[in-house]
Amino acid sequence: MLKINNVSKSFAGLLAVDQCSFAIREGTISALIGPNGAGKSTLFNCISRIYPVDSGEIYYAKNRLDLLPPHRIARLGIGRSFQLTRTLDHLSVTENLALHTAGGFGSHLLQRGVTPNDKQRADEIMEFLGISALADLDMGSLSYGQKKLLDLGAVLMADPDLILLDEPAAGVNLRLLENIIEKLVALKEQGKTILLVEHNMDVVMGVSDDVIVMSAGRIIATGKPSAIQNNPDVLEAYLGRNT
Repeated sequence: MLKINNVSKSFAGLLAVDQCSFAIREGTISALIGPNGAGKSTLFNCISRIYPVDSGEIYYAKNRLDLLPPHRIARLGIGRSFQLTRTLDHLSVTENLALHTAGGFGSHLLQRGVTPNDKQRADEIMEFLGISALADLDMGSLSYGQKKLLDLGAVLMADPDLILLDEPAAGVNLRLLENIIEKLVALKEQGKTILLVEHNMDVVMGVSDDVIVMSAGRIIATGKPSAIQNNPDVLEAYLGRNT
């Protein structure tokens, strides 16, 4: 479904992503992991076209993502979250969700209120996440963990087929973390394809079908979670020594 082919990206001469290649299978959960500074977020931003690639190709089905503007990528059925929550705290949870459509974040800012279709979709998302009781609360009254859960809800508003999640478990308490994991598995069962960048290894090893490991801008290993856990190159990258 998603294919990364020899992608490179540099900033001011610093090579952040170096000839990276891998493929994501449809209907699976894949994790992109690696030490801090490995290039994960940069590669994520290349996939969603926040950064143009210096070289290489990115395919989604038969579409060349690296040649498209970000709003066209969203309309192909690709949604993504960001490491930092993106909310308008003075608006309600429903209103915040309604801002996220296939047209992109904020495409309804000039409208007067929430459209019936967006309200219905927001209600469906909140029911799926188990947070319908929060619908009318101001976003600013929610905990950080609840906002992270709503980040997932915002991505789902446009009903994407491919979901890119940037550290969905970061800063989330155990109860909410279990809820997020449950929802990721449910989305996979619905036929969604998920690629996540994540540092929480319990989440990675618990939900992933495939794991891609980056270090110093390069892909150093790909495989099933059990194989990645025992890969000497991965252990060297994380621990600085073979074990």
